[in-house]
Amino acid sequence: MWQLWALLSAFFAALASVTAKIAVKHLDSVFVATLRAIAMAVVMLAISSLTGKFNLGSLQQESVKGDLLFIVLAAISGALSWTFYFTALKTGTVKGVYAIDKLSSILVVILALVFLKEKITLQAVLGAILLTGGAYLMSNPFGN
Repeated sequence: MWQLWALLSAFFAALASVTAKIAVKHLDSVFVATLRAIAMAVVMLAISSLTGKFNLGSLQQESVKGDLLFIVLAAISGALSWTFYFTALKTGTVKGVYAIDKLSSILVVILALVFLKEKITLQAVLGAILLTGGAYLMSNPFGN
């Protein structure tokens, strides 16, 4: 089932990139990223409220308190990622920016190995090599 959720995530991430490229045409990229974050917060609040998953009381559990730091770090990382992504979209092609951004998949494998002790398989290494080649080709290195 997680594969379906991941495919839906990929679809909406692609749609977000195309609509973001349109949005930055006449507006500052950082301003657009800020507005997107606000709109996303409203949508996420609605989704979590409608599904009964918005529970501020759960943050008071002793076992969760250490996780708050990682929530903040994830937010900072996400904000910086969006800032750089939208800035790149302002002048780059959607396919090129998106392809290079997806090199994060390779970094995730490395960071998961270092911090989460996840194993790297030969299949993951080959996938990383293919992703790198694909990102290079999609980022228009030959000026086509």
